[in-house]
Amino acid sequence: MSEHLFNALEHKVDQLIARLNELEKENKRLRESEQRLKEERTQLMQLNTQTQSKIEAMISRLKSLEHGS
Repeated sequence: MSEHLFNALEHKVDQLIARLNELEKENKRLRESEQRLKEERTQLMQLNTQTQSKIEAMISRLKSLEHGS
């Protein structure tokens, strides 16, 4: 193999390794972001459930006040 072809191949391999490293870092960031979003979604769903329960309790109290008057 000529020196020129070997150098070109070596350069291409170096580029591929650099790209692989970039993709691994990006993948890690995306996985961390996904985890944070899942946690936030869980918290929002819990808050939604709590809010819904409070609203239903308020409606029940209002209805009982309405019928009691």
